[in-house]
Amino acid sequence: MVPTKRQKSNKNNDWDALVSHTREVLQDCITRDDHLIVGLSGGVDSIVLLDLLALLSRQMQFTLSAVHVNHGISHNANAWSHFCCRLCYTYGISISVAYLKVSKQPGLSLEAVAREKRYQVFSRLHTTGATEFNTSGYLVLAQHQDDQAETVLLQLLRGAGVRGLSAMPRVRKQSVATAPYILRPLLDVSRSSIESYAAQRQLQWVHDESNDCTHYSRNFLRHEVLPVIRRKYPNYSQTLQRTSQHMAEASQLLDELAKSDAQRYMADGKLAFAAMRELSDPRAKNLLRYLLWQQNIRLPSTIRLEELLRQLQNAESDTRLHVKLGTHEVRVYRGDIFILPIPLYNRKPPKDLAYAWQDEPSLVLNELGGTISFKRSCGQGLSHEKLKQAPVFIRLRKGGETFKPDCKRPRRSLKNLLQEASIPPWTRYTLPLLFCGEKLAWVPGIGMDCEFQAMPDENGVVPEWQAQL
Repeated sequence: MVPTKRQKSNKNNDWDALVSHTREVLQDCITRDDHLIVGLSGGVDSIVLLDLLALLSRQMQFTLSAVHVNHGISHNANAWSHFCCRLCYTYGISISVAYLKVSKQPGLSLEAVAREKRYQVFSRLHTTGATEFNTSGYLVLAQHQDDQAETVLLQLLRGAGVRGLSAMPRVRKQSVATAPYILRPLLDVSRSSIESYAAQRQLQWVHDESNDCTHYSRNFLRHEVLPVIRRKYPNYSQTLQRTSQHMAEASQLLDELAKSDAQRYMADGKLAFAAMRELSDPRAKNLLRYLLWQQNIRLPSTIRLEELLRQLQNAESDTRLHVKLGTHEVRVYRGDIFILPIPLYNRKPPKDLAYAWQDEPSLVLNELGGTISFKRSCGQGLSHEKLKQAPVFIRLRKGGETFKPDCKRPRRSLKNLLQEASIPPWTRYTLPLLFCGEKLAWVPGIGMDCEFQAMPDENGVVPEWQAQL
C-alpha cells in the first residue's frame, strides 16, 4: 500500500514524539555538560538511541560517546564492531570497544553469561579515563517497553520474587561506586515506534542472528508466545509495565523494612545471630535477600535460601557454620553472621610478605585485599617521632607475637588478644600488622602498642585498615 500524505504526517508525528519523549526523560535526569555513554550493540534499538542522543546533545549541550561490547560469540562479531566504529566516526563521537571471551558456565545459559560479562564492562567504564568517559554522567541503554514486558514474563516463569518482577528501573546505580549510573530513556517506548523512527530516519543497523534462535528463552517468548498473547491482549506490554511498576513499589517497601531490621541487628558489617531467632521467617528471609543484594551477590533459589535460614536458626551461636553462595560464604562466629567474598579468607599471601611504609597517606595492599590509610593527628595514634627510629613495615602474623595495647596491663600474646577481640579466625593470618623495626606497633581491631602511643602534645599517625569486602 502506498502511504497517503496523512499517513506520512502521522509517522512524522511519531518521530517528533519520540524525540520529545527522550528529551523529557533526559531533562529529568541529566544536567548541562554531563557526559552520556551510549551502549551500542549495532542493533536497531541502540542505533535509534544513538541517533536520538546525537540530535539532543546539540540542543541540551551534553557530551556523548559510545561503548561497544564484542562478545566473540558470533562469527559476525568483528564486523559488527567495525560497523559501530564507522558509524560513530560519521557522528563525530568517540567509541570504546571491549573484546570478551564468553563461554558456557555450569547452571547458566550462554545468554546469561554474556549479559553478566557485559555489565562487568559497564561497571568498569570509569577506569577508561576522564578524557573519554566522565564518571559523573550516565551509561544510556536502549531497552524499551517490549523488552520490559519480556523481562517480567521471564522472571515470572522463573518463579522470581517481588524484586525480580520489578524488572528494569529507568535509572539504576551500578555496584561499583565510581561507575556511571545506568539510564534507560526508552522504557515507555514500543518496539514498533523505534522501528518506525529508524525507517523514517533511514538508519542502518546490524542483525544478530542469535535473536532468531528460539532455543533462548527470551527469543522463544518473543517469537512463539507473545504473538499469541498479542492477538487477545494487544496492550499486554503496557499492562506488564504497570505490573513491574507495582512490584518496584512493593520492593521498595520491603527494602525499607529490611533497612530497619538491619539498623536493629547489624553493627560493623556483622549481623547479630539473634535476628534469625527473633524475626518471622518471611521477615528474616527478606533481610537476608536484602543483605545479599546489597553486596551484589546472585540471589539463591527459594530452596537454598530456606535451607540457609534453617541452618542459621538451628545452629548454636558458637558454631563454625559456613554456607557457600557462589563467590561468597555465610559464616557464623561468636554470635555474629558474616557474609564474605570467598577470596578474602581463601587468599594465601606469601608468609614473607612485607610492605614498606614511607610516610604515604595510604598504602594499598593488593595481596591482602584492602588499604591502610594514615591520618595525621595531635596526641592520638602512633608517635610519628618514634616511628622514625627504625624502618616501618607491614607484615603478616607468623605466630608467637606479643603486644601491649594497655599500658597498665602486662604484655600478652597476640593470639589471646585476637580471640578476646572476637576477630574471626579466618582473617587472623591475613591481618596487616605494622612493625617498627622488629617491634609490633599496631594491630587492626586491637590498637597500638603502649611503647609507640603518641603523647598528648605529640604528632601522631592513626592507621585505619579498610578491607575490600
